[in-house]
Amino acid sequence: MVYLYIFIGGGLGSLVRYIITRFSNQMISIEFPLGTFISNMLACLLLVVLVASFSSKQAEYEWVQPLLIIGFCGGFSTFSTFSNETFNLFESGHSALAILNILISVSVGIGLIFFLRSRA
Repeated sequence: MVYLYIFIGGGLGSLVRYIITRFSNQMISIEFPLGTFISNMLACLLLVVLVASFSSKQAEYEWVQPLLIIGFCGGFSTFSTFSNETFNLFESGHSALAILNILISVSVGIGLIFFLRSRA
């Protein structure tokens, strides 16, 4: 059953990431990979909220980790797309945007988790 939870959560997370990316690209036309950034940061926020909310209730809510934490957050965030988009920025001559993408994505993602976990 655990594999089914991960499968369903991952599929839903990937679908939500795709929708956010499409929507952000339609709303704002810039070179920066905004959709991936938004998805990754929301996944960080959701991950912290889920871990903080369910860490003391693991036995009671054993489906949360495979469905939401591993599956949904794993499908919702994407290191491979982040890496590919960053490479494309470098390749197309947007080195400053590529470096900005790396710095902002890593520092904000880790910062969100650090900030929220230290408050939990």
